[in-house]
Amino acid sequence: MTKRFSLEGQVAIVTGASRGLGFEMARAVAESGARVWMTARGQEQLDDSAAKLRAEGLDVAVKAFDLADGAACVAAINEIADAEGRLDILVNNAGINAWEPFAQATTATWDRVMGTNMRAPYLLCREAARRMVPRGYGRIVNVGSALAVVGRENVTAYVSSKHGLAGMTRALAAELGAKGVTVNMMAPGYFLTEINTTILARPGYEKGVSNRIPLGRWGDPEEAGGVIAFMVSKASSYMNGHVLMVDGGLTETFVLPVDAA
Repeated sequence: MTKRFSLEGQVAIVTGASRGLGFEMARAVAESGARVWMTARGQEQLDDSAAKLRAEGLDVAVKAFDLADGAACVAAINEIADAEGRLDILVNNAGINAWEPFAQATTATWDRVMGTNMRAPYLLCREAARRMVPRGYGRIVNVGSALAVVGRENVTAYVSSKHGLAGMTRALAAELGAKGVTVNMMAPGYFLTEINTTILARPGYEKGVSNRIPLGRWGDPEEAGGVIAFMVSKASSYMNGHVLMVDGGLTETFVLPVDAA
């Protein structure tokens, strides 16, 4: 590993790290040499996931808390930073979605999605910045979605939250960049993860989506991990306020489905 990609001696927090993209993000950051705190809501699954990474010789710890609990978000950052004596990296990966036709939408759904996808990252970023700024160094990566730059029907709250997260990322980049803390967003497209098991079971769905992606396939979770490892390393030192699309070209191009060509 070259020095520009090394995270040796650094401390990282990755939320939603017990499965899916978050697990691979935690793995990649730990493989680069950081001590990674894996966080999620469920203690048992966190412990199981951490055990897998420890078996690979990686340095990981766990902290279970609910993103819907603002006080818990604040406490988690400070407890970890106090225990380690530093905090270098925050990856805000955890989030939720809610499928709901707009005519039947409820404010309860809106509040729940915004609480997890916007309020929690806001609090985690704020507390992390309070630790990073005095040291003059930090890497914050918010994980959005391809839907941070486009729209989609029946997921109004989710799309709004990811657009909002992109805006917050840019605002924080403008304020914290001069203080040594970069803030960027990674925006994933379609990945083969557990959370997509239900929709992948629909006949023809995977192929239908693949036909609209220039690379012709869904992403492998490991590919998301590698992008995050770069974004939190010194190699990304001049990238700030950027929304990096990791979607096989889905949102940057126009591809007709095969049956329409």
